[in-house]
Amino acid sequence: MESIETAPGPLSEDSERVPLSVIVTYCLPTVGGGFMFLLVGLYLMKFATDVLLIAPAAMGTIFGLSRIWDAISDPVAGYLSDRTRHRTGRRRPWIFMSMFPIGLAYWMAWSPPAALSGGALTAWMAMGVFGFYAAMTIFVVPHLSLGAELTTDHHERSRIFGFRHIGWTIGSILALVGMAQLIQAEEISSEASREAASRLAIGVAIVTAAMIGFAAIRLRERPEFQGRGAEKPFSAFADVWGNLHARLLLTVTLIENLGAATIGVLTLYVAEYVIGAGHLAPVVILCYMVPSGALVPLWIPLSRRVGKKRLWMAAQLLTSASFGGMFFLGTGDVVMMGLLAVSAGVAAGAGGTLSPSLQADVIDFDEYHTGERKEGAYFSAWSFIYKSAYGITLMLTGYVLQLSGFEPNVEQTDGVKLALRTLYGAFPFVCYLGGALLLRNFALDEREHARIRQELAARGSNRPERE
Repeated sequence: MESIETAPGPLSEDSERVPLSVIVTYCLPTVGGGFMFLLVGLYLMKFATDVLLIAPAAMGTIFGLSRIWDAISDPVAGYLSDRTRHRTGRRRPWIFMSMFPIGLAYWMAWSPPAALSGGALTAWMAMGVFGFYAAMTIFVVPHLSLGAELTTDHHERSRIFGFRHIGWTIGSILALVGMAQLIQAEEISSEASREAASRLAIGVAIVTAAMIGFAAIRLRERPEFQGRGAEKPFSAFADVWGNLHARLLLTVTLIENLGAATIGVLTLYVAEYVIGAGHLAPVVILCYMVPSGALVPLWIPLSRRVGKKRLWMAAQLLTSASFGGMFFLGTGDVVMMGLLAVSAGVAAGAGGTLSPSLQADVIDFDEYHTGERKEGAYFSAWSFIYKSAYGITLMLTGYVLQLSGFEPNVEQTDGVKLALRTLYGAFPFVCYLGGALLLRNFALDEREHARIRQELAARGSNRPERE
């Protein structure tokens, strides 16, 4: 990292609108991240069960246990990022270094040696999954933290994270193309599927590494935030949990993402074994992804008019209703599944834009009480919640499929189909509805945030006393 030049000076407090070129550079690596995350969440489970012939419960356990590992790696990455002192900043060194382990672990997850079988194969996949999520933590936590630091403006943050959601969605859409190729290869043979997965993983790893490296070199940081992380890790995370606004958003995020994970985890299973049109699964997910990213330019100005919280609540209710309709899917209901996916996708873009924007405001609330800038600690908590939700859903899916009698590549029983519809429809319906009801209690609105920012500006860099 010593060879990396520091980019031009930081954004000033009186110039909070972030140039579009800076936002594009910031969001570029999320294209690769979105590709990797979606393909792992969407297809790795099925690749492992149907191609590698690993038991669903074993893979479910791997994904579930990887969340326990995240309980260690996410907070460590957040704390160290906050405390890093480097001439290029406290976020950029971590972002730059992340590209190497991300590429290696991603390749491992999709390229198990053909000679491995049984316990050795399961162990290899465990190392790949654990390594991938840990490596992504090294990138995601500092990257989200940097996004919150680019501006302190209440609505400009929605613009930054809205574009970040667009980048992530573009990567996710490209992942569907990759998944379609893997499905075609799987129809030829397991060997063809293995070879295609390995080639794809190598190419994606190289391109993503280039995106991450470019962003790390070109982006800049606020020097006034250097050295303002918490001195002790336990006090940092005690502050996160003690922050009433953060505690509420963490709960809402967990509940919402438990439901959101189903679109990635179960769409292939539902399309193939409930609808009877597995080859159309990428089209269904595309129906979800396209409006999710395309409507972000609508949500940004609309949130200025109605408020971040109200718009996010409305989006959660629409998503709840959309997934609730999925419970009633049956054989041949491709059009119905696609229309419900469009409806859910329309709402998803609002959550992807407004959730991290509100999280950044909550970090200002923490600074108001502690005088510290702990973006790493806060976003590591949200990263852990996000990945935990996916891990819990994957683990739950693995056990439910196995207990219901699931057998790969055959016609499923009515019990298995009911289990799939319940996980895919009723479960996220309840999750999103509960998230919307809880979000009603969030009190950090634009007026309160403006008051906090004014007080922080008046204090300068002085550390206030804790209340």
